[in-house]
Amino acid sequence: MIFKKDPLQIIPFLTYGTRNHLYLRGRALEDEDIDLSKKGWFNLLINSWKRFETDEIRKTPVAIKVNKQDFKLTTDVEGYYLLDESTPIKTQTDSEGWLTYEVAFNDNSLKRKIQLNNHFKGQMLVPYSDAQFGVISDIDDTILHTGVTSRLKWRVVVNTFFKTPLKRKALEGTADFYKLLHNTVNPIFYVSNSPWNLYRYLEFFLHSNNFPKGPILLRDFRTPFDKTPKPELAHKYHEVFNILKTYPDLKFILIGDCGEKDADIYLDVVKKFPNRVAAIYLRSVEHKKRMKRIENLFKDYSELPVLIVHNSAQAIEHAKGNGFIY
Repeated sequence: MIFKKDPLQIIPFLTYGTRNHLYLRGRALEDEDIDLSKKGWFNLLINSWKRFETDEIRKTPVAIKVNKQDFKLTTDVEGYYLLDESTPIKTQTDSEGWLTYEVAFNDNSLKRKIQLNNHFKGQMLVPYSDAQFGVISDIDDTILHTGVTSRLKWRVVVNTFFKTPLKRKALEGTADFYKLLHNTVNPIFYVSNSPWNLYRYLEFFLHSNNFPKGPILLRDFRTPFDKTPKPELAHKYHEVFNILKTYPDLKFILIGDCGEKDADIYLDVVKKFPNRVAAIYLRSVEHKKRMKRIENLFKDYSELPVLIVHNSAQAIEHAKGNGFIY
């Protein structure tokens, strides 16, 4: 039928918390049947349109079950749910610290088909106490060829709208570097200025390229007509600050690139959180002016180890020399 309505779904995002604090987040949307492996420029364009022209399930009750603990909440005007609550967790995590929970629509008046029989599984990372450090990494041009330094960012448009995640290239050796840093217990957090609309795209990319599993922290896609309050802090600042506050006894390695503002953000983090940053790695980019700025920024910097990374083998050697990798 032409006017048949799409079924409903909930997309739980990979998040992070502690044994005493739940931070569960996701989004309720119509299922537009996006095939991430579909080829052909027309199919890719249609999928990209579906990804950004979302039909949110707004102001709708959802129920969350964490073992025997039940929580009721309502999605916001853009379909997001957020459970941010201090409470002891009464269930075990898996071997890498992931806590599994269930989320479902909790509105009997919904006369629509709901995918997965209305049983959607989400996960929250609870790092183990024997973690040596945590890793906070950018995605764009740090582990994924994006093209944010290209003129008018035309490469970003081509890569995002006309390539499947299977066709996107990870920077050589980055997955191996991250797996060595992860070492099964050290948590890795992926932070990007990409919108939540690209969540499944990036999750698929990270999984298919064998990166360690970790929370993926994106931002809201604001339109000129968006009336929701603007966040007080820029997205990356907010996410990095929140991670460090959540785990006050853990040091962090910060990984970004030389293309945009990662270096400035990370230096500000070092000032605001003394003795909490173990090292900074910044991936080089093909932009002479920006590379020169970053090189000058760290020319006489000696407060902690900083490496401008030209290849992953160099990063691995540096990490071994500083005791991050054995």
